[in-house]
Amino acid sequence: MNQDDLIKRITATIGKLKVLELGKILHAKKFSLRDLVDVTLYHDDAIAFRAAWLLENVFLQYPESYLPDLEYLLSKINAVRSAGAKRHYAKIVMHIADKNAPQIIKEKINQLDFEPIIVRLFYWMIDPKIKIAVKAFAAEALFNLRHRYDWISGDMATPTAYRCHASYGSPYNDAVLHL
Repeated sequence: MNQDDLIKRITATIGKLKVLELGKILHAKKFSLRDLVDVTLYHDDAIAFRAAWLLENVFLQYPESYLPDLEYLLSKINAVRSAGAKRHYAKIVMHIADKNAPQIIKEKINQLDFEPIIVRLFYWMIDPKIKIAVKAFAAEALFNLRHRYDWISGDMATPTAYRCHASYGSPYNDAVLHL
């Protein structure tokens, strides 16, 4: 199966059972996570959303298989345009940053610079056009990252935190400036 085959399969509306079935097929056929990530950036919002839904399920069900491409997945978070796809990316970050994440994921994410991801999550939290589910997953992801980056707690304490920190930069401020 290649990207074009996948796009054909997710052109029509799919439900949770179909997502789970396709996820198993993608894993069994060793479908490239990078190719799946690229489909989440597709110009058609519905296809991008369905691909992101698949990405979430495939990555969270088989994290060890796709761990080598985690950095690629996270590097594309700023390119996500589909409102529905943002939800799934935020949910993935929430899960991989969770204290109960598999040890292999914890070790991998400790090697990665999460500041660009944190800026994006703050941006999604404060952007009035972003859907509430995205905000909720982004907030929990940030909460999960608060021990690694202790300044997150301060920046999350109030929606007006950027006014209090105007004298120095922070990822929250960076997110606010990009609105």
